Amino acid sequence: MPAAAAWTAPLLSQTGDAVVDLRESIRAKLTFALGRTPENARPRDWFAATAMALRERIVAACMASEHAVPNKRVYYLSLEFLIGRLMSDAMNNLGLTETTRAALRELGVDLDAVQDAEPDAALGNGGLGRLAACFMDSMASIGIPAVGYGIRYDHGLFRQSFEDGWQREAPETWLAEGNPWEFVRPDAAYTIGFGGTVTLSSPNEGVIRRHWQPAETVRAVAHDIPVVGWRGRHVNRLRLWKAEAGEPVDLARFNGGDHVGAVAARMRAEAISRVLYPSDSSADGQELRLRQEYFFTSASLQDLIARHVMERGDVRSLPDHAAIQLNDTHPAIAVPELMRILMEDHDLSWEDAWHVTTNTLNYTNHTLLPEALETWPVELMERLLPRHMQIIYLINWMHLEEQAKHGRRDAAHQDAAYLASISLIDEAHGRRVRMGHLAFHGARRVNGVSALHTDLMRSTVFAHLHALDPDKIVNKTNGITFRRWLHNANPGLTRLAVETVGAGVLDDPALLRGLEAHAEDPAFVARYASVRRQRKEALAKVVAERTGIDIDPDALFDVQVKRIHEYKRQLLNVVETVALYQAIKAEPHRDWTPRVKIFAGKAAPSYVRAKLIIKLACDVAKAVNDDPDVAGRLKVVFLPNYSVSLAETIIPAADLSEQISTAGMEASGTGNMKFALNGALTVGTLDGANIEIRDHVGADNIFIFGLDAAGVQAREAEPGYAAKAIQASPRLAAALDMIASGRVAPEEPGRFRPLTDDLRQRDQYLLTADFDDYWRVQRAIDAAWRDPRGWWAKAIRNTARMAWFSSDRSMREYADEIWRVRLS
Repeated sequence: MPAAAAWTAPLLSQTGDAVVDLRESIRAKLTFALGRTPENARPRDWFAATAMALRERIVAACMASEHAVPNKRVYYLSLEFLIGRLMSDAMNNLGLTETTRAALRELGVDLDAVQDAEPDAALGNGGLGRLAACFMDSMASIGIPAVGYGIRYDHGLFRQSFEDGWQREAPETWLAEGNPWEFVRPDAAYTIGFGGTVTLSSPNEGVIRRHWQPAETVRAVAHDIPVVGWRGRHVNRLRLWKAEAGEPVDLARFNGGDHVGAVAARMRAEAISRVLYPSDSSADGQELRLRQEYFFTSASLQDLIARHVMERGDVRSLPDHAAIQLNDTHPAIAVPELMRILMEDHDLSWEDAWHVTTNTLNYTNHTLLPEALETWPVELMERLLPRHMQIIYLINWMHLEEQAKHGRRDAAHQDAAYLASISLIDEAHGRRVRMGHLAFHGARRVNGVSALHTDLMRSTVFAHLHALDPDKIVNKTNGITFRRWLHNANPGLTRLAVETVGAGVLDDPALLRGLEAHAEDPAFVARYASVRRQRKEALAKVVAERTGIDIDPDALFDVQVKRIHEYKRQLLNVVETVALYQAIKAEPHRDWTPRVKIFAGKAAPSYVRAKLIIKLACDVAKAVNDDPDVAGRLKVVFLPNYSVSLAETIIPAADLSEQISTAGMEASGTGNMKFALNGALTVGTLDGANIEIRDHVGADNIFIFGLDAAGVQAREAEPGYAAKAIQASPRLAAALDMIASGRVAPEEPGRFRPLTDDLRQRDQYLLTADFDDYWRVQRAIDAAWRDPRGWWAKAIRNTARMAWFSSDRSMREYADEIWRVRLS
């Protein structure tokens, strides 16, 4: 794993006294908080003791941030926060890395071993959660007062392992020994209701009030994790909600002998914060996921409104002092919930509540895929959240009446079809609530996360809504925190940057541009290549430990690591791997560029096709790696249990970054930014932020292939395009034949026929259309790799030109153009 960074200017003095103070604090925590002695302490104990000692040093800054009442505060609601390990962030941002290293050394302990003992926080899955974590770091670092709200998952997504190449899921046990970074806040607990009935109150001044009487209630208990900004100048808070039953046990039932039934309510309540993304393939799974989304959204809104009333008094001023960001559709239920709270708990009229709601909420859309734009069955909503469904019906009725009154219609003047397209209720697919439409309608601003994605939002999924309010959709291209993905993940490259352009680059990533002047300086290039070599050797060691496969650091490390999904097209990469394997077998004496294909990523437990793609990749790896004819030319690795900490090892070691999604389907991506920042060259389609990366690093320093978004739409309109593409490509046909015939899985010859049959008949993600151009660009990459001088010049220019993709820039844009927040 990467060593901790060692260059940050200290917040606290790194004198001998500071080392002694921290050393004794760690020793005291080990003894009195954990009940361990240095002689019997495990690495996990040293981690906990060190984390608690560092946490003490965060508290003073945290309290100062908490007691100051800013003019406006941001509340970031996200179902995921993929924060990974926190120790390196805390040490780096506080300037205490070397102090901590020295303090532990005096106790006979190695800092790297202590860091490796920290489990990754299982609070997210992929890019959505990692983006939220980067945004929280940046808000704290640039002085935006903020609170992040999410769920404190007991087990997160799942721990991935492989059994004969098949993905196996097990509970993630990151909380088995507690979380030393968090503060439990039992005084910050809120009641969350489900089910029940809605009653009418007697008219008061001619106004009839509705009141929700839930049939079931659950307690949301706050657990706070401090988020330390750069150089410790500002600390924000990540508040995570744990679900608890109102009563831990029904004593009457227990004493009556029903010992299991006595705790059933507790189990039902605690299930809400047990696992991230329960499968929604069953009715019970759908209900649990909706319960999760409402649970954390309601608790967060109750909490922030209570804070606002305490600080400001009048809830009507909420838009002046709070900006709420909904990270995707998961918290879209905030629209009716905020309306409910304002009307029922604070006696606002509908008009006043709607004004507050639509001037406080903002919505980030992360996908154009229909299955990811959440919809919920009306029947489920009416049963689980009856009051909210009433509010949604009324919002929708008023919305549609307004359009009908003004005679608004689509270009074909089809009023019914037009009104159906903008309705919050989809009547064509079993009556479902469109959560994306709901979030759009209730938000002040709606943003996409790359220029292409935002344009497609305006012209596809929200086309009619955009026409009604053309100023609402804005673009905010994603970014990453350089403190995590350069300073912490790649200390060698960071040190080289500091020595080359000065320490100011740690505060201002724009200074990375100074590296470009050295892109062809042999001495600098040698040092840059040496850094990469060290990281590749570290990754090779991890690969050997976790898979038993030996890989050569001199080979081109070709990396695709991300959530497994058909639109991300890991399958395209695997099919090209098979074609390359066949080509090497056919011409074994040719001068092939040595290449290691590295995959990692998890497939959702119920996503059968994605799990089959993982199995195919593992079977291809076995066939390739066991074949002496390709020895030294090609190896394939699938690393299990992809995580933030594993990404920190993989990304700085990558030579080639695979960003090959079907054009128009990836909203942005942030892995593409992390790889390019660390000097990996991108091979990708003109999709998501790849377009903006190309614009910044230069077309000569990136490898682009395939159809663009317009080309994808045109090709999809051609009948039989897949069969034609396969017929026109003997190389593609041969690779598919090898996969379909069972030569990579002789024990079950028909195993992968579902994949190949789909490509031949439907090919929804246009793998066949892009294959030949993908093969072409990969051979161009082979040639570029054989020119080290040219390759390293491209890599250095990637690092030098990536400053714009800092999440600090993203947050400044959000603050200025969406939230209207002044930086402190």
